[in-house]
Amino acid sequence: MGTVVQLVSAMPTSLRWVGRALVLFAECLGSSCHYRVGRADDTIRPNQTLLDTGQTLVSIGETFELGFFSPLNSNNRYVGIWFKNVANRTVVWVANRDRPLTDSSGVFKITETGNIVILNNKTENPLWASNSSAKDPTLQLLSTGNLVVEDGSSKNHAWQSFDHPCETLIAGMKLGWDFITGQSWKLTSWSSTQDPSTGIFTYELDSSGLPQALLRRGPEIVYRNAPWDGVRIGDDLSFQEFNLVNKPNYVVNETHVYYTFDNIDNSNVTMFRLNPLGSLNLVRWNRGDDKWTTIYSVQRDDCDTFARCGPSGLCDNNHNPVCYCPTGFVPKALEDWAALDFSGGCVHRVHLNCSASEGFKKFSRLKLPYSSEFVVNRTVVRKEDCELICRRNCSCVAYAVARVGGCVVWSGNLVDIKRYTDSGQDLYIRMAASELESEEDSKTIAVIISAISGFLLFCLVGVYLTYKRTSCSLISQEETIFNSNKDRSLILLEEDIELPSFGLDAIANATNNFSSANKIGEGGFGTVYKGMLWSIGQEIAVKRLAKDSGQGPMEFKTEVILISKLQHRNLVRLLGCCIYKDERMLIYEFMPNRSLDLYIFNQIRRTALDWHKRSNIIAGIARGLLYLHRDSRLRVIHRDLKASNILLDSEMNPKISDFGLARIFRGDQTKVNTKRVVGTYGYMSPEYVIDGHFSVKSDVFSFGVIVLEIVSGMKNRGFAHPDHDLNLLGHAWKLWNESRAMEIIDVLMENVHASEALRCIQVGLLCVQKHPDERPLMSSALVMLDSENAVLPQPKQPGFYTERAFMETDSSPSSIKPIASTGMTITTLHGR
Repeated sequence: MGTVVQLVSAMPTSLRWVGRALVLFAECLGSSCHYRVGRADDTIRPNQTLLDTGQTLVSIGETFELGFFSPLNSNNRYVGIWFKNVANRTVVWVANRDRPLTDSSGVFKITETGNIVILNNKTENPLWASNSSAKDPTLQLLSTGNLVVEDGSSKNHAWQSFDHPCETLIAGMKLGWDFITGQSWKLTSWSSTQDPSTGIFTYELDSSGLPQALLRRGPEIVYRNAPWDGVRIGDDLSFQEFNLVNKPNYVVNETHVYYTFDNIDNSNVTMFRLNPLGSLNLVRWNRGDDKWTTIYSVQRDDCDTFARCGPSGLCDNNHNPVCYCPTGFVPKALEDWAALDFSGGCVHRVHLNCSASEGFKKFSRLKLPYSSEFVVNRTVVRKEDCELICRRNCSCVAYAVARVGGCVVWSGNLVDIKRYTDSGQDLYIRMAASELESEEDSKTIAVIISAISGFLLFCLVGVYLTYKRTSCSLISQEETIFNSNKDRSLILLEEDIELPSFGLDAIANATNNFSSANKIGEGGFGTVYKGMLWSIGQEIAVKRLAKDSGQGPMEFKTEVILISKLQHRNLVRLLGCCIYKDERMLIYEFMPNRSLDLYIFNQIRRTALDWHKRSNIIAGIARGLLYLHRDSRLRVIHRDLKASNILLDSEMNPKISDFGLARIFRGDQTKVNTKRVVGTYGYMSPEYVIDGHFSVKSDVFSFGVIVLEIVSGMKNRGFAHPDHDLNLLGHAWKLWNESRAMEIIDVLMENVHASEALRCIQVGLLCVQKHPDERPLMSSALVMLDSENAVLPQPKQPGFYTERAFMETDSSPSSIKPIASTGMTITTLHGR
């Protein structure tokens, strides 16, 4: 080759271009000609390179694209895969996440031996390599988003990106283990939204035998999915066999345990993403709005915090407080439980001694516990055989026959037990003989009481019917107010409402025949289901009135009347209703981010709400309330405004919901009395709880509580502080008077504007003042929130600032009991 070069140099200038061509030809003869990828292709071969000059690989169908990129606000360069036709680049995999380039000198290629490398073109130093090997290799980006090295001789995949997930799980990827090869598939978060390097959160399937997933912060478990039961994972909608957005598949056998899913169709693109704050979300591409929409988050409530109630403690979101000890157990440290610290958990009331008389008590609808000491026997599937295994082992404290997994026996502490409403599995816990005997005695007593109660009920019904025939003139004061104009209430319901009516079959089909898998919660008067109403092409929430509900027809009528007449961007939208025989249902727009309380009271999820989002939520609630109080066709008092009744759409815009307890006011009414006080502890105003008086100022009080909860990230009811007995309202007022109000601001909230936050705290305190006349109207509260330079009045003492001193125990509905000798009326609260 050197001789050829010398000959070219000796040529006349006019002929040297011919010489250069000869040199190039000679080089090609001596080695393979390397050339750059210059067009959209899905394949690279060893004689090709991909440079950081805008060159990319594009999969067949143009769904995915591979190339160099920089995250937002970063100059570092990475090789990644992203959705090609999504406006905002959504990266799903990064090769050199921990070894970025600092400029555009990068080269991406596959070697002759099948090793993928990223080089610095200036130094030729490899920054990243796949460490794969193959004969006659080809590197291809498949239409699934999987980057594969194909061995030319065997036609097998010698390496694939799906075996090395980052923070995203797309259709076809796996989450789990291959026990033969030791391969694990897990998600690992980015360090931040601007830094794809390995973060502190991981999400992986447990390799110990039970098909359950663990979310970790470093080595610490912060969340655990319930074990797969063959149909679903606990009440996690996104992992159900029959959900509305994808087709999941769980494989559990001796060689593999993994979860994967497929999209229902190509137009319905979904993926799981583990964000840098540790929140795992199922998101779907919304083509109409050209954005990703979060449709499900796996951590949704207080009981999703790992080991929330300590060893042997049960967590139930429908219980207050959420933690309690199961039958046969007592708190380990009673003083801690009194201070709402449940981390110590529960212990057996009667200690076990491994005697032959010990037995097992069944607990149903549970998320099976986590323990570092448990054994899974897949060959044992009968309850009797599983119990015998546990009984023979004195260290065994519980057993279960898992629907997927076989016999599971636990030793040591049982932690992270959650009770579901209508799903979950059975757990059998070892008990002392005396505990089992007391249970049998209780059953006998219960049978006797039931028989006596039935007889008395029969007698009372007879007396009632006799009374009913002789007098129908007594109507409660509340019903009199609501139906003071009979035509008004009935015409609104039967003639005046322009509301679509859906057939029962359509709603049943939309909700998979009201499947428990579609259930998303308990509403004010029944069950709420998620569904897809194909006739209108929209996801819906169906509120189904329970036939035995104590809040039946009147609340249903109220909600239909109100919401059909009310239209505002900060009120939940009613799409229609379904009335068939005894069935009464309301069909609402579906809110993908569920309710406000699931965010602001959750240690992980509330970090997703920075100050901008929280202030927007506060302003939105205020605008919705102002519309109800002043600007709507009907003047409405909500009466049950609370964090769980504020729903959040895909963009975190607030929507006031649940109008079952609302009241319509006439134009000249300012205040109404009631003997039936209904609402939620911690949000009800003093005059309403004590005297039964409610007005627009009652809603203002509830709004003030929500404002302080949003700013602080803490609940008013159940708030505890080591230095005093004040609730959240009293604590905020105390800090305000001591010029320390900034201390109440949520430490997990980002981008806080101090002046705006302080103004919100001041407005919140003004709204919760003890006397209703001192509280502002919602019109004034909204002006205060929006006015940066306005001088606001100083707040006075709040109502119920030591709420725990006032009726903090659970209560049940009760009738009014007037005491004739004093003229006093005792009103019992109806807790919700």
